[in-house]
Amino acid sequence: MKPRVSLQDSALRNGNFSLRIDPVRSEDTGLYEARVKYNTEVHSCHVELGIITVTLSPPNPVVENELLLMSCNSSHRASLVETCWFHNGHPGLTSRIFCSFPGALSILRPAMSDAGSWRCQLRYSDNEIISATYNLQILGFDGPTNPVVYAAAGSAAD
Repeated sequence: MKPRVSLQDSALRNGNFSLRIDPVRSEDTGLYEARVKYNTEVHSCHVELGIITVTLSPPNPVVENELLLMSCNSSHRASLVETCWFHNGHPGLTSRIFCSFPGALSILRPAMSDAGSWRCQLRYSDNEIISATYNLQILGFDGPTNPVVYAAAGSAAD
């Protein structure tokens, strides 16, 4: 996993044996064991790393008015019970959403107002709640509603 993993050498003296993985990949899912030997004592701990991913179809950035499918998946083993989507901190259920089904959200005609922070929240049968945030970019025209612009002769027009 090198060079994506590191130990904080300065923290080792204080008993912190944390492992840092950056960036995390889907294949990093699984059980990790830390084993520390100090004099004659051996200490160990186990940590399970789960992964949650948000994917777009088509990939980011999304073009305004083209169908968008956002999917949210996790490596959690229990059955998925509910998926909720939040846009900029608010429930993301607006009239422009075409359909919503477990783990995914489909927006028929994404607009510039759909850009920003989206959070998917997954609730499982064992009551585990897992969430991830995704920053959605929309390519489109964010100008005046009237496409006619007047400019004085000899001046600049934007």
